[in-house]
Amino acid sequence: MAGTGSGPLHGVRVVELAGIGPGPFAAMLLADLGADVVRVDRPGGAGLGIDPAYDLTNRNKRSVIVDLKAADGPARVLDLVERAHVLIEGYRPGVAERLGVGPDACLARNPRLVYGRMTGWGQEGPLAQRAGHDIAYIALTGTLGMIGAAGEPPTVPANLVGDYAGGSLYLVVGVLAALQHARTEGGRGQVVDAAIVDGAAHLATMIHGMLAAGGWQDRRGANLLDGGCPFYGTYETSDGRYMAVGALEPQFYDRFTALLGLDDAQAGARADMARWDELRDRIAARFRERTRDEWTAVFEGSDACVAPVLSLREAPAHPHLAARSTFVTHGGLTQPAPAPRFSATPGAVHSPPALPGAHTAEVARDWDVPSIEKAARRRQS
Repeated sequence: MAGTGSGPLHGVRVVELAGIGPGPFAAMLLADLGADVVRVDRPGGAGLGIDPAYDLTNRNKRSVIVDLKAADGPARVLDLVERAHVLIEGYRPGVAERLGVGPDACLARNPRLVYGRMTGWGQEGPLAQRAGHDIAYIALTGTLGMIGAAGEPPTVPANLVGDYAGGSLYLVVGVLAALQHARTEGGRGQVVDAAIVDGAAHLATMIHGMLAAGGWQDRRGANLLDGGCPFYGTYETSDGRYMAVGALEPQFYDRFTALLGLDDAQAGARADMARWDELRDRIAARFRERTRDEWTAVFEGSDACVAPVLSLREAPAHPHLAARSTFVTHGGLTQPAPAPRFSATPGAVHSPPALPGAHTAEVARDWDVPSIEKAARRRQS
């Protein structure tokens, strides 16, 4: 049964209105940390397009099915809300209100509820009602424009920077902060408006400071941390794979160039930005002389700040990640383990992805919401 782990959020009840992307990931993180997350799935599924048994963002959760468009649908959700601490939804602004499960209705039923809203554009503003995806959100904030090589199109960082870093993680931080407030004397519930545009912009706070100070150029591939620096980037090896170099500090750089085999005159190009292209060419030429695994062995155990670029399938087998159990296998699926870690209340993967509607009877009993099971029986009859 989900929600019975020993994580630091044990005892916290979360209602998740089913969606795709950053909302489910945020709810998964809460579930990983011990919260009892009940996902309210809609009849016919959420439209992700993959087998629900492989949707790892639904691990450690339980699922019930409620048709919010049915006459009694909103009432069933409000029955759950009455017993919850947190609700998470990812609809466009106004949709939850039209369905009868918006903040006013939910907070009237449960004044201490934390109502978490996950959107791309936010609850207000000229674009609030527009459709969008991760790439558009990070494009508008300037974040996408920073990523990639000079003279080439911006590099798309999957949907990690917008959906999950700028979206899910900010929603979780907001929900936990609001939950702390709700539990203090005189505290109350509230709405958390987590917009990916806000989070993605916030992620670049340090860069904006550097830009204002003249330490960052507003173009790709011209800065210390964006690939413009020859000792902070990736290099192809003789077998078509790559090594990642992050030898920023002088002592790490010295170790890196020594192990790479550059002489003092060649390594000295570090101090002269006019010679950085020359230095980059020399580093690239050296890396092309050996395979990725050979170079990995060369830098093994050193403080050169060099690592092999591994694929998703390779990463779990790396000795360091294996020793830390950074990846775990549960139900035959290899997946990232819960993070971060806690010394007294560790999180764990304790149940596979919740199949839609699979836990209706459990939730009805455990949350004392018989209306959920009654509605399910009517649908089946």
